[in-house]
Amino acid sequence: MHQHVTRSYDSICLIVEDSAFDQRRMTRIMRQSFRNVRIDVASTLAEARRHLQRHQTSLILLDNNLPDGKGANFAMELAQDPTMARIPIVMVSDWPSPFMWEKAHSAGVRHIVDKSEFGPAIVQSALVSKQRTQDAG
Repeated sequence: MHQHVTRSYDSICLIVEDSAFDQRRMTRIMRQSFRNVRIDVASTLAEARRHLQRHQTSLILLDNNLPDGKGANFAMELAQDPTMARIPIVMVSDWPSPFMWEKAHSAGVRHIVDKSEFGPAIVQSALVSKQRTQDAG
């Protein structure tokens, strides 16, 4: 008799990235380091918006250059929504510009890293700062 096992997750991480290579790389890093995190992927901001309407997301890994807009602008959009503003965002982008840094920081983005620097320590730091923010509130 085959028994179906449903996996339960503590949280959901949304990767918003249009490069299939980078999607796979970030997914692999997250799965190796965070066992109880479900990884969902969106290739566009429109897909990310739909995901956020349907799922209580715990972390967003966000590229800046996407087919339908800039990740920094999306971070600003989320910062305006009290529910979404609580979700920690890590911008993972090639060639982060000073303008992108300024906009991302004003939106409350936890970390901005080059794709080559992305790793579990960045994610852990973002999640710890989220917990401190919740404990203070």
